[in-house]
Amino acid sequence: MAKNGGTQIKGRESETLQTPTDLGRKGVEEITGELRKLLADTFALYLKTKNFHWHMSGKHFRDYHLLLDEHGDQIFGMTDDIAERARKIGGTTIHSISEISKYQRLKDNNEEFVAPLDMLAELSADNQALTRYFRAAHEVCEKNNDVATTSLIEVWIDQTERRTWFLAEIVSGIQAEQKPLSKAAGAS
Repeated sequence: MAKNGGTQIKGRESETLQTPTDLGRKGVEEITGELRKLLADTFALYLKTKNFHWHMSGKHFRDYHLLLDEHGDQIFGMTDDIAERARKIGGTTIHSISEISKYQRLKDNNEEFVAPLDMLAELSADNQALTRYFRAAHEVCEKNNDVATTSLIEVWIDQTERRTWFLAEIVSGIQAEQKPLSKAAGAS
C-alpha cells in the first residue's frame, strides 16, 4: 500500500513540475541533461576556486586571494541561472551534492597543500574545460532551437574565457619570472 501511495505522489509531483514550453520533450531532455552537467561542473569549479582562495599563500597572497574571491562570486552567480533555465523549459535540475559528484566532469582537488602557481594553472585549465563544455551544450541548444539557453551560454562562455585569460596571464608571468632563476642556478 505504501508503494502505491508513493507512486501516486511521485506521479503528481512530476505533473506539478511540468512547465509549458514550445520545445519538444526530447529537446527538453537533451538540454536539461546538458544543463545538469554544466551545473555540476560549475559547482565543482566554484568550490575548487574557493578552496584555493582559502588556502592561498605566498608572495602575492592578497592579489590572488582577492582575484579568486571575485572569480568564485562570478562562478557561483551562474549556478542559479543554469538551474532555473532547466526549470523554465520544463526540466529538472540537480537536487543534492551526491548528484553534483555524479554529473561533474571537472576533477576535485583535495590536496592538503597546493603551490600558488599550481592552483592558478589548475583553475586556468578547469576554466578552459568548462568553456569546452559550454560550447558543446551550446550546440545541443542550437540543434533544439533553444535560443534563450544558447544566448545565456554565450554570456557564460565570455565570463569563463575572461577568467581563463586572467589566470593564464598570471601563470605565464610567474613562469617567466622563474626561468631566469633556473638558468642562473644551472650556470653555477
